[in-house]
Amino acid sequence: MTIPRRSLRAAGTLAAAAVAGLTGAVLSAGPAAAHTPTWAVTCSEVSLDLTAYNSNVTNQVTVTVDGKDLLPTETFGKEFHKKLELPEHDKELAVHLVVKAGDGDNFSRDETRTAPVCEDAGTPTPAPSEGTPSPTPSTEAPAASATPSEAPSTSAPPAASPSPSSPDLAETGSSSATPVIAGAAVAVLLAGSGIMWSLRKRRTPQH
Repeated sequence: MTIPRRSLRAAGTLAAAAVAGLTGAVLSAGPAAAHTPTWAVTCSEVSLDLTAYNSNVTNQVTVTVDGKDLLPTETFGKEFHKKLELPEHDKELAVHLVVKAGDGDNFSRDETRTAPVCEDAGTPTPAPSEGTPSPTPSTEAPAASATPSEAPSTSAPPAASPSPSSPDLAETGSSSATPVIAGAAVAVLLAGSGIMWSLRKRRTPQH
């Protein structure tokens, strides 16, 4: 069986067109899948990780916070990595990222994310009390007096002389009855002596 040459040429042309179409599709899909703009926003910072971009063109990145530049426009090639510190804030912030790919607007990014308020930043500091604080009691022991107390006087106070109008003091050891007792004793002795003398005198004549 003989196949006409025209049929062979037509089949070859179709095959070549199919291969070219597949190759173009693969090439066009490659860069789209390669661009990876990864970024994250926390209460205190913004992290940028832009990878797999076309290094043969000029790419740009810009970050703004509430309309103010946090990262002025910078150019990069294949990759871009950076961490940006957010300003202190007591309310949520709108963080806007713009990435312009040099090989086509379909690879660019224009996204906005919200930065929350950090927990410690939103807690107000308690105001000090207006009242006068009570003084702290001192724990120190009272200092001893440098001057010693005067020693008590050793001299006894002079005896007070009795007042003329005061009553007579009680009689002590010697009293007015002492001479009477002494006289009675002498009389007893004398009487005893007389009795002894009389007895002796009576005994003498008997012998």
